[in-house]
Amino acid sequence: MADRRVLMLTGALLVAALVFLTWQLREPVGFILSLRAGKLVALILVGAATGAATVLFQTVIGNRLLTPGIVGFDALFIFLQTMLVLVLGGIGFSQLHPNLSFLGEAALMTGAALVLFHLLLRRGAQDIARMVLTGIVLGLLFRGLAEFAQRLLEPSQFSIVQYATFASFNSVETANLGLAGVVIALAILAALRLAPALDVAALGRPVARGLGLGYDRVVMQALALVAVLVAAATALVGPMTFLGLIAASLAREVVPESRHALLLPAAAVTGAIILVAGQFLFERLMGQQSALGVIVEFLGGLLFLALVLGRRRL
Repeated sequence: MADRRVLMLTGALLVAALVFLTWQLREPVGFILSLRAGKLVALILVGAATGAATVLFQTVIGNRLLTPGIVGFDALFIFLQTMLVLVLGGIGFSQLHPNLSFLGEAALMTGAALVLFHLLLRRGAQDIARMVLTGIVLGLLFRGLAEFAQRLLEPSQFSIVQYATFASFNSVETANLGLAGVVIALAILAALRLAPALDVAALGRPVARGLGLGYDRVVMQALALVAVLVAAATALVGPMTFLGLIAASLAREVVPESRHALLLPAAAVTGAIILVAGQFLFERLMGQQSALGVIVEFLGGLLFLALVLGRRRL
């Protein structure tokens, strides 16, 4: 039954993608299709990466309220963008090679996350709570530094930073899609290979170790995949803090399974459906060009509050 629900989600994504590509398609068909296809690929990649990363993160953290954004990915991205504009200037920032910029930002965010995970968990994965708290503090630190640096910018440079740090699918560099696609696909495949171990890890450290699982090793592998997925998605379109929470929560409702071999693809496909359907609704039907990121964050915040108030379901 659960397998069938994953297939139904995949079918829904295919239908949404087809409607997104062909709705009110006019001449020149080839040019319009190429533009829509690039945006569609970005929507699917970001949704899939964010959904899968959130399920991985919630499993190792042992809490369905949290998303990877809690450890400061968003704040680090904003800090990096601000510093690039401050150091290179507005013209220098706009002339950065898309691939170089994407790789640099993704590598820096992934490296920073891995260093944080390694330093805080080197004595064992029992320090997860300390890692989360440290991530929150680092997030506040990066956000504060970014705000300070933004006060040193000229008005035109400040506008560039605001545009660069706002999640948008209308300014995706299509040159980065192939590279991001390879990175995200490999990370999701690695997560699926880790799925049986994650099923055991979800039982908790004492039980998992008692069953012979190398719990600390599995946790570090899962966190490394989280870092890669979130860094690639954030470097591609910008930060979307609550998208993963919505995708993972809906996936658990549609596929009420504890097996990660089903839960991971369900969350990935659900995240992609949310973005494709949402972008179609706001862009094609409502004529809004940049409302999706705001609405996703708003609805995600409401869901977060609902989950907190409904603690009996956590």
